[in-house]
Amino acid sequence: MSNIIDDTGKQLATRISSERKRRSWSLADLAARSGVSKAMLSKIERREVSPTASVLLRIAAAFEVTLAELLTDAPEEARCRRAADQPVWKDPATDYLRRQIYLTARLPLELVEVVLPAGADVSIPASSYVFIRQVVWVIEGSLTIVEGDSETKLGPGDRLEFGPPSDCAFHNESRKPCRYLVALIRQR
Repeated sequence: MSNIIDDTGKQLATRISSERKRRSWSLADLAARSGVSKAMLSKIERREVSPTASVLLRIAAAFEVTLAELLTDAPEEARCRRAADQPVWKDPATDYLRRQIYLTARLPLELVEVVLPAGADVSIPASSYVFIRQVVWVIEGSLTIVEGDSETKLGPGDRLEFGPPSDCAFHNESRKPCRYLVALIRQR
């Protein structure tokens, strides 16, 4: 597998801190905007904890950037990017793997491949959907998506276009990993 972004490493902590300082926000400001405690944000910036996907999504939403934009310093401008060079991030709580396939400043499109382990769950706050539209397409395995009060079970080849922003949860209720593609359009 390609390089895994070390979510406990300097890159992510530095990125969050620099985004916060660029906006002249205190830790308390970011906490109020993200719903992540000031203590947790401080630990993330000091590299004392590894933030989960749910926490990173809340932070990204507060900054009004996508998770990909938070995890990377700058959008990729190359027309071709080999699989071995596509950044992969691993959620420390679920072992969920997220490969950034496509991200560029030229187009508002992002492509992300996700492998959700058997039995894993990932919660996504409504705030992370405010400035994006997305479609999930299951490649292998099965995936249950709870979007507000609606539950949709997806199998290989099935896709789901998300509606208006609402809290969501992705569940892999099977005994095998689920691999899916997320295509999203940034709307800013």
